[in-house]
Amino acid sequence: MATATLGGGCFWCLEAVYQRLNGVNQVTSGYAGGQTDNPHYRSVTTGRTGHAEVVRIDYDPSVIDFETLLNVFFTIHDPTTADRQGADIGPQYRSIILWEDEDQLATANAVIERLTREGAYTDPIVTQVQPLEAFYPGEDYHQDYYRHNASAPYCQMVIMPKLEKAEARFGDRLRR
Repeated sequence: MATATLGGGCFWCLEAVYQRLNGVNQVTSGYAGGQTDNPHYRSVTTGRTGHAEVVRIDYDPSVIDFETLLNVFFTIHDPTTADRQGADIGPQYRSIILWEDEDQLATANAVIERLTREGAYTDPIVTQVQPLEAFYPGEDYHQDYYRHNASAPYCQMVIMPKLEKAEARFGDRLRR
């Protein structure tokens, strides 16, 4: 088993997509990348804790590798906007890869370099790549959000298009 920690806007969006990938055993929404211990949603939303909304992905590397997780990541969010994803604005919504070992660091840098070389985006990629120092699980009501609230307007307008992008590009890797 291995873990990956990624932030690309609201954690509900990433959680909904990664939960559907073959080889992903668990996805936990939470906070990382900041300077305060034991942050909670109200403190993170102020933008002053330094934490980003992230997902911690527990996965089986014999089924899905870290590079594929990153390819999904760069498909379902905009890595060219600093401190923002759509209407979600603030440093807690930044694009960030929190690496756990040197292999993850090398893979993250290689994927970003490849996407840049290929001209995948008109604007430069601003995704931060930094070591994971601590992960703090989010509150219970943030876990499995899409599964519990799929008909809510936010889920329909924001999360559903990300699920559709994942389906279009990675449909062969999704659970049915």
